[in-house]
Amino acid sequence: MSESERTRTGAPAGRAASPARGPGARGRRFDAAVRGYLERFPRATVVALGEGLDTGFWRLDNGRLTWLTVVVPQAAAVRRMLLPDGPRRRTVACPAGAHDWLDAVHEPRDGVVVTAPGVLMRLPPAEVRALLAACAERFPGGALVFDALPRPAAALVRRAAAAPGGGRRPAPVRWGLDRGDLPRLVGTHPGIAAVREVVPVPAPGGAGRAAAWGLPSWLGRRAPVLRALTPLVCEVRFAGARSLRRASSAVR
Repeated sequence: MSESERTRTGAPAGRAASPARGPGARGRRFDAAVRGYLERFPRATVVALGEGLDTGFWRLDNGRLTWLTVVVPQAAAVRRMLLPDGPRRRTVACPAGAHDWLDAVHEPRDGVVVTAPGVLMRLPPAEVRALLAACAERFPGGALVFDALPRPAAALVRRAAAAPGGGRRPAPVRWGLDRGDLPRLVGTHPGIAAVREVVPVPAPGGAGRAAAWGLPSWLGRRAPVLRALTPLVCEVRFAGARSLRRASSAVR
């Protein structure tokens, strides 16, 4: 991106302008899911839960989307200072587990895709279900992209976090999801139309890389145990308004 383009779009210098500093294996899968949604709904709102100082807007902007970054109030103040809001992007101060940010989506009929890297796994299971239900009801035809640890991996992380040791610890992993559970997610709410795992996206110029976090594809095929421990990225697609009304009537 040229200096004049950065000035016109408000893109920050540095990381967003340097292709060498693009997203990793997990981030490429999130980006691919969002791009796929924007191909169908180019005027959609992208809601980035827990984005921090990431620069996804400048990677994915098609010139028509609206971008909402949802972060806790302390982080929101820092982001607004370093990455000031623009005409089609703004920062919303709200914990991801709370639902106040849903009201910040002003045009849900244009489409909504929510990204939540590292967010859902930190929430209690009841809050995960509540978030899925809220998005399904408020954003018909929308999507939610999130990552999760399979339950065995989540248990290992919890045990490691509980081990004695100093230093600051990240928020605990409270919710895990096995690949075999994906079909059952569809039945947890009438507004959930489909759930799929987002396939790995090769790095630019790379080959033979698969599964999140860059595990070699041959290793994933030959070691099912490792696959059972490998994080997954999932896309939940929500039913359209008409389908949701029919499903809700059938449930009642």
